[in-house]
Amino acid sequence: MAEPASPASSTTGAGATTRGAYTERLWVPWWWWPLGIFVAALLAAEVHMGAPGVRAWLPYVVLVPFAAWTLVRMGSLRLSVRDGELRVGDAHIPVSLIARAAPVPATAKRAAMGRQLDPAAYVQHRTWVPTMVLLVLDDPDDPTPYWLVSTRHPDRVIAALQEAGLGAERD
Repeated sequence: MAEPASPASSTTGAGATTRGAYTERLWVPWWWWPLGIFVAALLAAEVHMGAPGVRAWLPYVVLVPFAAWTLVRMGSLRLSVRDGELRVGDAHIPVSLIARAAPVPATAKRAAMGRQLDPAAYVQHRTWVPTMVLLVLDDPDDPTPYWLVSTRHPDRVIAALQEAGLGAERD
């Protein structure tokens, strides 16, 4: 679920303003949690199958926390625009190097991720997020032509990028 942050200027804890502040975390859908825990418990029961001793409880102790850890890890991608920089997971790029930004609706996602996808593009795709944003780069030192990033709110991301300096005059 997105952590709401206005694409306009916002105030940080120190009282300084941050232009273009936006943060979103791409959590897995809520219904994956009961399903994942159920599958882990079912696998543990298959291993257990009435056996005495360690085989009776060890599969539950291992598989159920592993399923929870996997779901948390799958939903750990954070997208943020802050301090003139776009961060997607561990990757980051100054907003000044982004030439254009465009939303990719759910109807065009398949085409964008299919034959039209440039192999040199930076892609952060989450299947459970229906929309994406396309960020065309203007960096002669970087062979990456564009970033394609999953987001639930592409319009908010683009507004935050514009507030942070997207489309400003270049030297």
